[in-house]
Amino acid sequence: MKKLKIGIVGCGAIGSSLAKFIKKDLRNRAVLSGLYDIDGAKSAKLSKSLSLNNRLAAGSLKHLVLRSQLVIECASGHASRNIAETVLRSGRDIMIMSAGGVSGCLPVLSRLAKKNNARVYIPSGAISGVDALKAAALGKIKRVTLTTYKNPLSFSGVQFIKERGIDLSRINKDKVLFCGPAAHAVKYFPQNINVAAVLSMAGIGADKTMVKIVASPAVKKNIHEVRVESVAADITARTENILHPENPKTSYLAVLSAEAVLKQILESVRIGT
Repeated sequence: MKKLKIGIVGCGAIGSSLAKFIKKDLRNRAVLSGLYDIDGAKSAKLSKSLSLNNRLAAGSLKHLVLRSQLVIECASGHASRNIAETVLRSGRDIMIMSAGGVSGCLPVLSRLAKKNNARVYIPSGAISGVDALKAAALGKIKRVTLTTYKNPLSFSGVQFIKERGIDLSRINKDKVLFCGPAAHAVKYFPQNINVAAVLSMAGIGADKTMVKIVASPAVKKNIHEVRVESVAADITARTENILHPENPKTSYLAVLSAEAVLKQILESVRIGT
């Protein structure tokens, strides 16, 4: 049986974790075909750590795509749409980790995928309840809300915070940083709220999915509470995430979610909706 050739775009904490998983845990069914990062030093360093040389590092996104059957985007919300479109036009499958970057353009990606006989995979990431939400969406959903609690320092560097002059170091009690539709949450917090994009795409859209983002100095985990009200069921899911050891802006579960999707792609039996 031929092994699935998997390439990775973005060699930060998430990309590095997935590369190691593919090399170690999926070695009998998949092969890491290449690595690409806009910062060539990152892809070169990761390549050497995995293969003792620089052969995995691709010189461009185009070269990476040509080597691969499936490309995993781990770059950023600013780049994910362009990467996805490039991959799909080449007839390769894409897994998108920076879901916020493709929020609102799923129809475009769907058309490209169909035209080029390719597939788009978007892991559920750092939240639970997506399977139930997808099922409920086949009936009628009345309301979807997401409340996210993160330590204030998780929002360091966010332009939305800077523009409003919020001093994160002085927050000593729960402070609501944002309350509104997911479409705006994804725009203002591109590195912090990919889960809102996933909920929107699985449910009733980014304009109707409501999001509240709370900076909470008492929490050390990224906490996401999802509430779905539908004709089929009222669903409540709370996920208390352990921070990724190499990147506190993301959750460890987000990486494991992508690994679970990879295993599902390679296995003949699939569990869940």
